Amino acid sequence: MSESSQPAAPASKYCRESRVFKTGRVFPNDVNNHQTLFGGKLMSNIDEVASISAMRHCRCNVVTASTDSVDFLSPIRPTDSFCFESFVSWTGRTSIEVFVKVIAENLYSGERTVAATSFLTFVAIGPDGRPAPVPKVVPETDEEKLVSDLAEERSEQRKVRRAASKKLAGQLITTKYWE
Repeated sequence: MSESSQPAAPASKYCRESRVFKTGRVFPNDVNNHQTLFGGKLMSNIDEVASISAMRHCRCNVVTASTDSVDFLSPIRPTDSFCFESFVSWTGRTSIEVFVKVIAENLYSGERTVAATSFLTFVAIGPDGRPAPVPKVVPETDEEKLVSDLAEERSEQRKVRRAASKKLAGQLITTKYWE
């Protein structure tokens, strides 16, 4: 199918259409000196599942524009499995906000807890390499609505934070410190 004959993107999609689940287990090489899961390993998995949700939503390439937050709420230990659940929680014209929830489960007791939450933003990229329009998202469940309710506010906060980051970057030096 040529680019010009591709069907138009739907005007909206449900959160459930972008939902992704991934379950893993903590092994000895995954832990830090506190015997808990390395934060960087968790963050890598968060970005992976979030990017799949974003692509499921827009059905085109995406790039990570920002990791808005990763909140580590409780440690994940070698006796735990961890389950990532992600879905698109909001969209702008070309941007896609994805929510990721990480649930730790003690494999001996069965006790489950929310170990981390995260919001990431992606930009859809069209075949021409430029940002592409994305469908709106429709929350259905109580949890989806809860997460989506403050999305506009998070979007505004991202814009302010990005402007501040650009201002700071413009004032930073790029010369080698030894020169």
